[in-house]
Amino acid sequence: MKNLNNTIRLLALLLAFAIAVPALGQGEDDDVNYLDLAALMLRDGNLDRAVAALDQVDLEAEDADLLRYYTLRGMTHLRRNEYAPAIDALEQAVATGEAQSVVYVYLAQAYFSLERYEDVISALDRAGPDLQRVASIYHMRAQCYWLLEDHAMALATLDQASEIFPDDAAFQRRKVFFLMDMGLFQEAAEQGRDYLARSDGKLEDYVALGNAMRASGELIEATRLLELAQLRFPADVNVKKVLAHTYIDRGQMHSAADLIYEASHLDPVLLSEAAELYRRAGQPYRALLLNGSITDQATKIKQRLALLLEMQRFAQAAAMEQDLLRLGLLSDEDIRYALAYSQFKTGQFTAAEANLSQLTRSDLFRKAAELRSAIQDCEGDSWQCL
Repeated sequence: MKNLNNTIRLLALLLAFAIAVPALGQGEDDDVNYLDLAALMLRDGNLDRAVAALDQVDLEAEDADLLRYYTLRGMTHLRRNEYAPAIDALEQAVATGEAQSVVYVYLAQAYFSLERYEDVISALDRAGPDLQRVASIYHMRAQCYWLLEDHAMALATLDQASEIFPDDAAFQRRKVFFLMDMGLFQEAAEQGRDYLARSDGKLEDYVALGNAMRASGELIEATRLLELAQLRFPADVNVKKVLAHTYIDRGQMHSAADLIYEASHLDPVLLSEAAELYRRAGQPYRALLLNGSITDQATKIKQRLALLLEMQRFAQAAAMEQDLLRLGLLSDEDIRYALAYSQFKTGQFTAAEANLSQLTRSDLFRKAAELRSAIQDCEGDSWQCL
């Protein structure tokens, strides 16, 4: 809506200036022409003074310019974010039968701010043909249909706008995002490719379209698009993350790990994800090396325990008990069981039993019973169970 709001602001300034000029000679017998004064105050941003001037206008006078009065009052309330009185004033301006199309735009904006989307569409319809060549109006209309969940009309409005403004790719871009929200990823991907072919494309366009292609199963196309995006936006983390997940979908775990590791130079929070991907890629030593650089201690210690268990470094895992206790991680029963298992594997049966006794989850309780049985079998010949 940014372009739409900019257009409306420009129209506001033009209309305010236009309203200020024609009545300079009006009321020559009066010391003050309050409509002129209100228009001047509105143009200069003195909204409270504009209201005060409008309050002095004699609406019963034979020469009272009601259209100009209600338009100025509506615009002033709109600028003050007072949408209900703005609507009342602008509807009265329309009721004079002489309102210009831009007044309907202000009215539509006020209705939109109150989320009265059907009234927005009605106001735009009442404006007549003057707005048919204003691109921002089609965006507003399409958005209202979308928010009313009339998706067919929203898409039809964008298609109509694309025919009227063939050089404006913004309508097709909005359509791509609408299609993705509807879950029509294949159609969104096709429209997105066409959109990017006729425009430079923004960063978020590449990311969104890449996700749409992934969701529709077009993994090779998604990879090509996102690799191109990475070349265009080498410093963006989101592109790297989406491309990495595309690699994961294709089973290219090592490529995904390398990419997330590269992204971690821009966002260190991703170090733990990079380490996990290296683990899944069959490189636990590389994962352990990266784990040492993680700054979040809870994340670091939890991941380190899992890596040591996978590498069967049970003595090192068992030695982590104080770190786990200090960080409060033993409240996680999965971690407590993993520690107990490490202690069992290193012959620390008493310590293992102490941790097993604190497990309450039913699935872990069964595993704990099995481990206790193994401890009893090993207590006589512990070296055979290591």
